[in-house]
This record gives sequence, structure tokens and C-alpha cells, in this order.
Amino acid sequence: MMAQSDIVIKNLTASENSISIASERARPAAVLLKSYLDKSFSNLFLIQNENNSIEKNLKIHLSISNLKKLNADNSFIIKSNATDIFLIAPNEKLLRYAVYTLLETWGFRKFTAKETYIPKLDVVVFPKNTEQYHKPSFEYRALLYPDAYDENFRDWHKLDWHLEDFSVWGHSFSKLLPPQEYFKKNPTFFALYEGNRNGESICMTNDTVVDLVIQKIQKVIAQNPNAPFYSVSQNDDVIYCECQECKSINNKYGGPQGSLYYFLNKIAVYFPKTKIVTLAYLHTFKPPTNLKLQPNIYTLFCPIELNRGKAIVDDTYSKSFRKTLQDWNETTSHLYLWDYTVQFSNYLSPFPNIHTFSDNYKFFEKNNVKGLFVQGYADVPGDFTELRQYLLAKLLWNTDIDIEATTDDFLRGFYGKAAPQIRKYLNLLAENQQKSHSYLDIYSGPVQSRNTFLSPEAMDQYDYLINEATLAVNQDPILESRVKKLRLALEYVFFEQSKFYGKDQHGMFMANEKGQKEIKKGITERVRNFTKNCSELGIYELSEGGLSPEKYYEEWLLIAKDSTNHLGEKLKVNFLTFPAEEFTGKGSYGLVDGIRGYKDYNINWIGWYGTNPEIELITNKLDFNQIKINFLDDQRHWIFKPKKISIYGFNNEEWLLITEKFIGNLTEDSVIKTELIEMNSKNFSKFDKIKLLIDNQDDLPIWRKRKQKKPMIMIDEIELYNK
Repeated sequence: MMAQSDIVIKNLTASENSISIASERARPAAVLLKSYLDKSFSNLFLIQNENNSIEKNLKIHLSISNLKKLNADNSFIIKSNATDIFLIAPNEKLLRYAVYTLLETWGFRKFTAKETYIPKLDVVVFPKNTEQYHKPSFEYRALLYPDAYDENFRDWHKLDWHLEDFSVWGHSFSKLLPPQEYFKKNPTFFALYEGNRNGESICMTNDTVVDLVIQKIQKVIAQNPNAPFYSVSQNDDVIYCECQECKSINNKYGGPQGSLYYFLNKIAVYFPKTKIVTLAYLHTFKPPTNLKLQPNIYTLFCPIELNRGKAIVDDTYSKSFRKTLQDWNETTSHLYLWDYTVQFSNYLSPFPNIHTFSDNYKFFEKNNVKGLFVQGYADVPGDFTELRQYLLAKLLWNTDIDIEATTDDFLRGFYGKAAPQIRKYLNLLAENQQKSHSYLDIYSGPVQSRNTFLSPEAMDQYDYLINEATLAVNQDPILESRVKKLRLALEYVFFEQSKFYGKDQHGMFMANEKGQKEIKKGITERVRNFTKNCSELGIYELSEGGLSPEKYYEEWLLIAKDSTNHLGEKLKVNFLTFPAEEFTGKGSYGLVDGIRGYKDYNINWIGWYGTNPEIELITNKLDFNQIKINFLDDQRHWIFKPKKISIYGFNNEEWLLITEKFIGNLTEDSVIKTELIEMNSKNFSKFDKIKLLIDNQDDLPIWRKRKQKKPMIMIDEIELYNK
């Protein structure tokens, strides 16, 4: 709609539609603008130098200028007089940002790296006598999603790129002082943790360590002189030095973060013009107390344990986080934040947190967060990847966007006629999650959500909406493929939950005519099709752990073969020692349902944390002479084999020892395994009740010793046989 107060640019000849540049530095941005307008209008635009232009009736002017109002790092101006439009920026990059901003006002969109919408236009308008001053909500804006790897997508959405901006990125201690190079000959360079030197961290008060790290950073700077940031940060673990000197510093400055910032201050003083970035992460999550930080230290605050299903400002779970953020504000003027925005344990599982993005980013801006690193699926297309990255990129530049209108605009452009159904699906996911009041965790999954927003009833609702969306675009193979990707999320949930349900309703198994368990007809073919579709869509990993679709199918086949039929399947089982609250599985019934757990501790396994499981089986003199117990060995998650198993029978009001087995010493192993331990006795059948007493490890082995961690035992199936 044109108004008298608008500048009007019509589809005229090149001599009449011209873009002027004030200098050659503005030419690349002008070429960029021309390339899009030429695709939109049937007549081409002409680029002219303002000082030598033939046509005096110029409409769009591009210039690079150091106006006092412009911040050279971030801002640009789009303004107009009564006849012309002016794009003014302090450098080439920001002038491109101005071009993309102008194009968006005229309906152009870059939904993904491969999907750019270019409208067919006969006329565009711009308000007369206006000035728009554009400055981002955050000074640094990095997004780790698939299309952020594309330079054009980053440029359009005004994103920074950490792989270019950090010469050393993230967890860096092992890069700055490699343990494989120094630990053997110089163990005192490294952390004294729980009584032993550990190469996962360094001694912060060791002067030689300071000198070596300074020397390493000097080399890094020489190799990467133009990098804005250099990371000096702990490794991805909770290990820190407890030598007498470090302990004294920590006591003085508020905890393990004290010695870290004491150490960083020494580094930062040596490089006063270099931005030293460190992670506030795990044991260094809170700021140091009574310690002034050097002005070139930047803190990247990493809140892992937040409820992602509710806006931070409204969430009672987030109260302590809000306080810590306030404390950081009082400690540093260079506070960045690492935002975790997806479910890392299940890339394809629906994760309804999109509705929180806008409120959270406004909250971050209000609380003086200066920059954001937004972690998503990296280069893997996960659930709603395209919408997530689009909205997050928009919010990083301007937290005041109308998030609902922006969402609808994207859905219409990316899903076409399926947009109304996809919108309903998106809303319903959020509504069901919010109604459940459940904690949405980045390391959870479909099994944990089976009674909340991924219940069987909810899954039926989602399935209906995705079916409707599919029908709406069934004549368009591109749009159909996009909806099919959303369908994969529901398929994945179904498969994961079917493993958990086993032989029950919604499970993967059924009983045949002989009473034996077999895989339900057609489900394995569905899993195979799922893996093929994943591969076709570039989904090469299903989780942060690196599980590929092909490996997922292989594991499915192993699980399908690993059911068992044994004599104890209908027995009553009682917990005499109750398992950990978050690892109760299907309850005691799950220990004798004939379905063995595989390698995911979230599915079927029942766990005891720092306690000794005591389990009672009501056998009523059942004729059996063999017991097999399935254990999980997942040392990364502090799950170990037991130390000893003792089996008792109940007789004359007392428990009598029948047999016991010592399992042997633990050995370090990073491979997740299941182990079936067998025990035999002809006396099992003499008792009405059998009790299993399983001795947990007394302490964590040295290679997995961590503060506030205890060994865990996980059991799935207890099998009874007569051999």
C-alpha cells in the first residue's frame, strides 16, 4: 500500500533505477543489493559512482562513513529524505547488514541456507524523511546450528562465527598445557584432586604453569594475530587443584573459581590488549568473591541446569540462576552467555522450548549479557532445526521482534499450505508440556516424557496434525519432504518408548501362540525406513554421543533378539532397598518382564545410587536352580558392576545364605557394556522367598573419582531357569 508519505521505486529502466555508491568500498554491498533487486524486478538496476553519475534521479545511496553516532563494531543507519534512501555504515560488513535489512522490509527472506524467498515486485516503498538506527541487542552473536556453517546465511542474519573469532575455543587447558607432553615428567603442573595428580586440570598457583601457558598463548597470537578472542578455560570436567596453595586461594575468593580467576588475572596482565575468554562452568559457575578481575577478561557463563520448558523469569527452578547472573553482573562488565537450546541426548525428540526464546533473550539483554553463544545441533538437522535457528538469529539481533508474527512468517514461507497444521502442532507441544509442569532437561528424552507431553494420548494428537500437514502438501515434493522430517520426530519417540514398554501396550514385543516374545509385525521395517529417511535428509547423528541412524538400526535388531522367556516372569518382586527416584523404570515388575535392557540407562534399567540393592522374589518353592542377573557397566555415568552378590532364602523367620559370588576388581573402560552374571544352586527351590543382596562398590575408582558422586548399580532383568 503506497502513501503520499512514501518514497516509491517502480519497475523502470536501469537508467531510471540506480544505486549510487559514495566510494569503491561500498561497491560490494551495492552489487549485493542489485543482485537481489534484479531477480525481483523485470528491469535491471544500475550501479553508479555518486560523484560521476549520469543519472541525477538516484533513489538508493550506499556509503561507508565514520559518523559519530555509529559504533564501528555493530551499528548502521537506514534513512531517507523526501526522495531518496540512504544506507550508511562504518564498514563493509555492516553495510551488507544494512542491505539485508532493507531487503527484508521489502519482503525478501532467507529462511535457510538453501531457501531464499525473492518476491516478484513491480514497486517497493520506503517512508519519507525517516531515520532508522540499527544496533544489535548483543554485541556478540554466535549460533551453532547447521546453516550457521554457511557464510551467506550468517551474513544475512548478522551472525558472528566462533570458529573464525577464537584462535583457541572452548575447553582449552589441555591445548595450552597438554598432559601427554608434560604430565609424566612434571605431575605437579597438574591438579591435585582427591589426593592424586590428575591431567584433566592444572595447578593454578604453579608459577611455571603460568609461564608455560603465557608462552603458548604468545605462539597462538603470533599464528592468529587477528582473532578477537583467546580461550583460557577449564576442561570439560569438574576436576580442580586442591594443593595447599590453590586451596588457600579458593578459601579466600569463594571456591574453585577463585584460583581460576587468580590464574587468569596473571595471564590477562601479560596480554592487556587481548580478550581472554573463560567458561563459568560446573565448579566455576559462580563468580569469585572479593577478587577484582582484569578488564580484558571475558566470562562465558554456562547455565546447564535450567528448566528449558519455562521462561527463566517465570520459573521457580531458575531462582538460583537469576541470583548467580546478578552476582556476575556485579563482578564483570564483560559477561557473555552460553545458551543450550536443544536436547543433546536426543536430537530428533520433540523439545518444546521454542516458546521461551523471546522472553529469555529479553531477560538476558535486560541483565547486561553482552554476547551469546547459542548451542544447537551443530551441523546435524535436528527437530525443528530450521525454525529454531531462524528465530534465534532474529532474537540475537533484536530481542524486540514480534516473535509470534516472525514464527508465522517463517512457517508460511517454509511449510507453505502445511503451515496452519504445523503451527497447531508447535503450539500443542508447548501447551502439553506446560500443563504437565514437568522439568524440561537438555539430557532427558522420550521415555522420561512418556507421562507428560509425549504421552500416548498426546502422540495421537501430534500424529493427526502431521497427517493433516502431509495431506496439505502432497503435491509438492519439497514441502512434503520438510513435513516428513517432522514426522521422523514422532517415529523416533515411538521407537524409543516401545523399547521401554516392552511386551506391554505400546511396546515393541508381543506374545506368540507359544507364549514366547517376538517383535511386532512391521515395526522393524518402520525403523529401517526411519534410518533411510534420516540419511536422505542429512541427519547423520541422533545424539551428542554420535549414534548414527545406521547404528541405531543395528542396535534395534540386537534389542529385538535379546528378549528372554524365563520362569520368573510372573513372580512378585519387592524392593527391600528402594532405587534412586529418577531411575525406577517400570518399578519392580520391570525386573522380571522378560525384556533385557540394552546400553541406554534411561530405558528399562533400575538404579541404586550409593546404596546396596536388596530385592525380594516371592518364588513359592518354584522349581529352578539358576539365577541370571543383568547389569549395566557405563563408567562415564558412574555406573559399575557390583562388588559381590549374595542370595538368601527365607526359612523359619530368618534369611539363610544360599550362595554368593565375588565379582572381582574394576578395570578402567570407556565402552558401555551389559553383563549377565549367573549364579547356580539346587537349593533355590526349597524356599518361598529369595533375597538378592548386591554389594555396590565401596567407593569410586580413582579414574572416575569426583566430588559429590557415588557409584551406581543398575539392574534390568532377573532371570530364573531350571537347567
